[in-house]
Amino acid sequence: MTTLTISLPDSLKAFIDAQLATKGYGNVSEYFRSLLREAQAREEEARLEALLVEGLASKRLPLDAKFLKGIEAKTAELVDKYKDRKRS
Repeated sequence: MTTLTISLPDSLKAFIDAQLATKGYGNVSEYFRSLLREAQAREEEARLEALLVEGLASKRLPLDAKFLKGIEAKTAELVDKYKDRKRS
């Protein structure tokens, strides 16, 4: 593991302390790791969405009823797979 050192104003340190006390994080590192994982997941979702929009914009997809049913089924699978990941 790598260690990072950051400087924070007192107001942010107080906020972090409150998060540790109320959210059940064991320590500051645990809290920051959870924030970074959430940010990473958002980036992955944004990238996937951009690729999907790019694919749809390319007009190379056969947008018939069979294709759309397949997309709906795959979307339902993905929603089930990742439903616990989003807690906003």
